[in-house]
Amino acid sequence: MSATDLDAIGKKIIRVLQSDGKILMSDLADKVGLSASPTARRVRLLEDAGIIKGYTAVIDQDAVGLPISAFVSIRLERQVEQNLERFAAAVSVWPEVVDCYLMTGQRDYLMRIVSRDLQAYDHFLTTKLARLEGIASIETSLALRQVKRSEVLPIG
Repeated sequence: MSATDLDAIGKKIIRVLQSDGKILMSDLADKVGLSASPTARRVRLLEDAGIIKGYTAVIDQDAVGLPISAFVSIRLERQVEQNLERFAAAVSVWPEVVDCYLMTGQRDYLMRIVSRDLQAYDHFLTTKLARLEGIASIETSLALRQVKRSEVLPIG
């Protein structure tokens, strides 16, 4: 199953699960107009196809003591496979990095780093990121306020 194979009910299942991942199967079935058994089968198919990658709780980063979001632009010395692989391997194990994208344009990577305060961010920067071989430049922008954050995709 791929995104192009999604019918109206599959899309409806995804929309409901995006807004409430803990919904009971019987309640999901009611919302999509099927009985529980075919709904569960469709959810399993969406999971097996990798369309639904998992389920998670959305955590308030301020409430858990991580109020700082730093957006970090990285430019590599050279965008060669070895540098790309080294960078990806490093950031994949750093828990402070919550998002990381390989980019087009002026930067090679854009990351979002969370930390408890500016000292913690500085520690991350100096002991981890700045020590990574192959980086030409690091530019940090600090978020003042979150205006919108969503994991909900606009499924038709």
